[in-house]
Amino acid sequence: MNINSTHLMQLAINKAWEYQGLTYPNPTVGALVTYYGEIIAVESHQKAGTSHAEVLALLKAYEYISGGKITFDRFDAYKAHTFLQQLPLGFFAHCSIYVTLEPCSHTGKTPSCASLLEVLALQKVVVALRDPIKGHGGGIERLLASGVDVEVEVLKDEAEQLIEPFLIWQQRAFVLFKLAQTSNGRIGGGYLSSKASLEHVHQMREVCNKLLIGGGTVRSDRPTLDCRFSGGKAPDIFIYSREDDIDREIPLFEMKRREVSVGNSLDFLNKPSFIIVEGGEGMIKALSSYIDWMLIYQTPKLSTNNLTYNTTMNLKFLHSEKKDVDLMIWSRHID
Repeated sequence: MNINSTHLMQLAINKAWEYQGLTYPNPTVGALVTYYGEIIAVESHQKAGTSHAEVLALLKAYEYISGGKITFDRFDAYKAHTFLQQLPLGFFAHCSIYVTLEPCSHTGKTPSCASLLEVLALQKVVVALRDPIKGHGGGIERLLASGVDVEVEVLKDEAEQLIEPFLIWQQRAFVLFKLAQTSNGRIGGGYLSSKASLEHVHQMREVCNKLLIGGGTVRSDRPTLDCRFSGGKAPDIFIYSREDDIDREIPLFEMKRREVSVGNSLDFLNKPSFIIVEGGEGMIKALSSYIDWMLIYQTPKLSTNNLTYNTTMNLKFLHSEKKDVDLMIWSRHID
């Protein structure tokens, strides 16, 4: 395996992590384009139904090579594909593209990326992971049949880890427990996270199927649980509680276009979906057997607040990045 290929693919994977979960129900995918060996574009798929990572990277590459700017919405997949297909033959002849997941061969809400790459005839296409969903593959074979130089399974394990949520929510609920804490593991006492972290949390709330929260937290905090920091629709809420004695006058019941349920059955977790859990020690203990991943926002401060997650759970750190001053850590729950 070419060392340079692994380095470039890792950059594409890192970019994809920036949109982890936000592309639901699509997988998170990153793409990088080189021109005469120089990196000129690194992009990620950002939202379901919009341009895929390959397309966004190729549009950025076009702007670099041509020195111009596109004048249409780059997230409009059909306009983007049409534009790229109409470029002069050989425009990308000295470009290679590195993609974390096999280019799609089917057409749905967006056109086929494999057919686009076939037309554009890049110098090389490097793929980290074959599409693991039955019936969704064929992109690599299509490119090979048209004479494109294709390299496969570069950082395969890292790319598979990247789309693990996507693979889980094909079968059942992918359950993500979100928490915010200080550097000495304290929680509570108002907002702990930076504005950038809060915006990210609210973006995640926008795309999830349901936000799961404990009855104790609802009774004590009387939260709103909206998406005001991102401007999106407030998520549907399930309040996990043995007793349905929740005050219906608290803010979360006042949000329009949202469904709020109260109960102690978690049968809905058997359905393919994306569920975010927010709560304290009680919730993490109650749902420990259901939690797939943890998303931790750690702020660089110490606190004397007594509240903490007084429980035992083994985690594997998957990826970390900065959100302003905070450190955001994606982790897998392991037995």
